[in-house]
Amino acid sequence: MKHLLTKFMLLSLLLLVCQTAFAQPKHALQYRRVFYNYIAPQTDGADFNDIYNGHQGSGIELAYHRSLFRNAWLVVPAQIGVGPLAPASKDKWFANLDAGIQFNAFKYGSLINPTAGIGIGSNYNINDKEFKLNVPLTLGLNLRVMENLYATAGTQYRLGLEENTNGWHHSIGGILYFGDRVKDRDKDGTPDDTDECPDTPGPKELMGCPDKDGDGVADKSDKCPTIPGLKELMGCPDKDGDGIADKDDKCPDVKGLAELKGCPDKDGDGIADNDDACPDEKGLAALKGCPDKDGDGIADKDDACPDVKGVASNKGCPSDRDGDGIYDTDDACPDAKGTAANKGCPDRDGDGVVDKDDRCPDKPGPATNKGCPEIKVEDKKKVELAIKLVQFETGKATLLPASNKVLDDVADVLKKYPEYSLSIEGHTDNQGDDARNLDLSQRRAKTCYDYLVAKGVDAARLSHAGFGETKPVADNTTAAGRAQNRRVEFGLNIK
Repeated sequence: MKHLLTKFMLLSLLLLVCQTAFAQPKHALQYRRVFYNYIAPQTDGADFNDIYNGHQGSGIELAYHRSLFRNAWLVVPAQIGVGPLAPASKDKWFANLDAGIQFNAFKYGSLINPTAGIGIGSNYNINDKEFKLNVPLTLGLNLRVMENLYATAGTQYRLGLEENTNGWHHSIGGILYFGDRVKDRDKDGTPDDTDECPDTPGPKELMGCPDKDGDGVADKSDKCPTIPGLKELMGCPDKDGDGIADKDDKCPDVKGLAELKGCPDKDGDGIADNDDACPDEKGLAALKGCPDKDGDGIADKDDACPDVKGVASNKGCPSDRDGDGIYDTDDACPDAKGTAANKGCPDRDGDGVVDKDDRCPDKPGPATNKGCPEIKVEDKKKVELAIKLVQFETGKATLLPASNKVLDDVADVLKKYPEYSLSIEGHTDNQGDDARNLDLSQRRAKTCYDYLVAKGVDAARLSHAGFGETKPVADNTTAAGRAQNRRVEFGLNIK
């Protein structure tokens, strides 16, 4: 037996020099010599070598194999042999009939193919007519001798379902495959049941599918089947090595970013360099990647005033309609030439009050008087005295002769100061009818108005109104108070 094992191992080593893939047949018959040990699992000190000395029993096995799928086979072995069965030590004739599943580590045609199996088994003691069930657990090794013939060796532990039925089976033999083989329509050496392209020849490492460009990606999965490419890019090339296939890369010769379809962005503004008018400066998409510091919508490179908001019509600078050198945005008088000191507004009379706020833009005057010249004290007194000195006939709107000189002085003042206007207001005491008093006050004010117009004062500079007894300035219960309330007031105002 030892010589037989030695020959078997030498034959195995010689056959390792080559391996050929074969289409898998559907059937196989197996013959093996089996060596039993039903004593060792129950008795201490049982020697494994007893198997080879014939002390433990031996027999023969015939088995039928049927391909199920891929590397799985249905196996039905039948054995007959003689040997001692526990607990007795006398030799007994017995037979085994099993059914199980065997899994091959590699596909059919491999030079060496480890196997493992499990099934349900039976043990019939012919002498004692006893039948027991067990579970065979098998490990084996098949070694290809020729296309259909394999040498086989195996070890099986039979796990008894009843007491004292455990045992070891060790075997050596051969297995012959036959019957219909799995089809290989394209003759590429990959069986149709594992060939993903059964009608087109292809290498077995690609599951039988062709690879026209030889890049290791099967044509059916290759997005660029005629150009060698990378597996991670589904067979497409990437010249610039940026991880974006050339077919999807807008800049295939320069490394770029996926979000920019493979184009670079030196300034990092999110605009591809080939679309960026300012590729070295961060900018805005609306300005083709160019910056705009002052935010006026005009790119700095085209902006004559990049730090000040302006308008396109003025090359990015603020407009200056009046041409005084002060931009309209800072010019309080954008349509009239002025000075920087006056925020772009003119001051014709140079009195420090700009024309737009100056009631007398052509005559200097203080800001407190709205830019108009102040009335001299003596002239102001003439108007103030008129309030006291203008008198009328009792109960009438007829001026007393002495009042003419007073109103002449008021007319002269108005002519001297054309920037001023005059308001004339008539008032009465509370004696008599209210309506009559109101009418009288209005007529007296109108009399003064007419007199001044007759003296050449522009009517547009004059206004008149009567208020009757509604605005007293003194106590109407005394004669002196009532005298003060009977009056005409004159008020000078800047136009």
